[in-house]
Amino acid sequence: MSAGKLARIGAVVVMASGGASLAYVDEAWADDYSELLDILKAKGSLTQGEYRGLLAHHLQHVHEAAASAARTQQYVPAARHMGTTAGHAPMRTAMGQAVQPPGQIEIGGNGMDPDYVLAQAQQAAANAQASAASAESTWLAAQHSMGLGGGNSLVRMEKYVPGKGLTFKAGPIDINLSGFINGFYTYNSPAGGMPVAGGVSSGSSGFDSSALRNGLLPAGLILKLSTTQNGIDLAAVMGMYPGIDNAKNGAFNANTGGSPVGLGTAGIDFRQVYVTAGNKKWGTFKIGRDLGIFGGDAILDDATLLSVGSTGSNSAPGNTSLGRIGVGYVYADWIPQISYQSPTIKGFQGTIGILQPLDEFDFSGTDGSGNDYSASSTQHSSPMIQGKVTYDFKVGGLTARIWASFLTQHQQDLTRNEMTMGAASPVLIDGAAHTLSTEASTAVPVVPGQKRGVTAEAGEIGTKLTYGPAQFVGYYYRGSGLGTTGLFFDGVASNGRKRASEGYYVQMMYNFTKKFKLVGSYGVSNLYLAPGEKDPDLVRRNESEVGAAYYKMTDWLNLVAEYAHTSSAAHGPYKESDNSASGGMILLF
Repeated sequence: MSAGKLARIGAVVVMASGGASLAYVDEAWADDYSELLDILKAKGSLTQGEYRGLLAHHLQHVHEAAASAARTQQYVPAARHMGTTAGHAPMRTAMGQAVQPPGQIEIGGNGMDPDYVLAQAQQAAANAQASAASAESTWLAAQHSMGLGGGNSLVRMEKYVPGKGLTFKAGPIDINLSGFINGFYTYNSPAGGMPVAGGVSSGSSGFDSSALRNGLLPAGLILKLSTTQNGIDLAAVMGMYPGIDNAKNGAFNANTGGSPVGLGTAGIDFRQVYVTAGNKKWGTFKIGRDLGIFGGDAILDDATLLSVGSTGSNSAPGNTSLGRIGVGYVYADWIPQISYQSPTIKGFQGTIGILQPLDEFDFSGTDGSGNDYSASSTQHSSPMIQGKVTYDFKVGGLTARIWASFLTQHQQDLTRNEMTMGAASPVLIDGAAHTLSTEASTAVPVVPGQKRGVTAEAGEIGTKLTYGPAQFVGYYYRGSGLGTTGLFFDGVASNGRKRASEGYYVQMMYNFTKKFKLVGSYGVSNLYLAPGEKDPDLVRRNESEVGAAYYKMTDWLNLVAEYAHTSSAAHGPYKESDNSASGGMILLF
């Protein structure tokens, strides 16, 4: 067989087996993927902008294929070739232009130039390959737009899970946005009594109060970026917690009692700024500002986290209420820290960390003579240390967690403020001379001539049990130099001796339906006098009872109604109490 015949046969085989015959050029590269895009758009899988971009992407490739086809079809078979087959249907290019089908190719004799036919066949095969690449590119782009594909250049959204926030994937990085917003109307009615130094009840205020306020939670917007690099799971977290009421500068910044005066602005509390690095095999390190280890589970399991609880100040509300802070546990606080959390081994997990040391603080104020009830400190040569062990397990239908943690910190150079009388000086009042003395508050060592220090220590234990629709939380803490309400609030007496403190709370929750539940809780915080101390006006006991109803209207929205009774009692005869009723909603996403 001659070389010319072999070339002709090769051309026919390529054109037939490759599906790239000039007679079917529209089928090779003009599959109507625009119909697929129309379907995706109609189903809502594509936005208008995504639809236009993908359609333009597809039509560009179709146009290029059509232009190539037009160049191929410029060849017109010679008149001596056999006529076209009558059964051929009309054909069109990818752009819809009518094409006259070619006649049959004559094998042997003086047919068309075999080199030309072979070149045309190769060109048709290349066009078919380009068409397939165009279809694949268009489909992958559609997958990206629907959030079905991978890739490093496009952002797609993970399936939404209620309560887990919105997660977007930008290549290897997960971007999670979560948060909550709440608001309550709270009516507080004082039941009377005398002021208690360091008490959390407002019963001695003498006036009913109404407030539109946040509950124990302010609003929150939390951004978390996470990825895995070289086998290490990395995360960066930033949490902003603004309130709805006017802020007021004070010792507690945004958490100071508010200022309900015109032209005020809300308080912004940037509580969380931290990074984590680790994995499930080796554990995780954290550095930055986050919730403390000691007391963290106590507040996270407190049902008043989603409501109001004890109001603190209702006539001038700040960023948050107290919830059960100071009436069952000491606030864990948001503290700069470097911590390590171990992997979970047979249900056990440990956490240990060094944290920014905090000052001893005179929360109860001064007595009738202007002297501090409690000592203060501002010197720290060593960090605070906190640690925790948790154990999670299941027995039949019971799911349980037990935890225990500790805290220790050395407090140095304790001082107290003392009122001193200044030198007398004569002054003229209405033309007459009078001798007046001046008073001044002076910080002095708790033991003159000595720089006294103490080591504050505390421990806690708690459990959370869930069985079917019922849940129980029980918690207890005890400390020496720990204080009450906040960390190291009134923990050391003005004589430099540590005060003991303890507290607990119990909580029951029952889900009557998937949407409706009732909660009841009771809690106490006790502060005992230090050896040698006599301060009858200092708080001895803060306690509260709380009852609340929660209705889950949607995956995001919860309606809340609550009643709380709060009381404070001093070591002497003074006591006070108040009642509050709250109603509102909290949205979590």
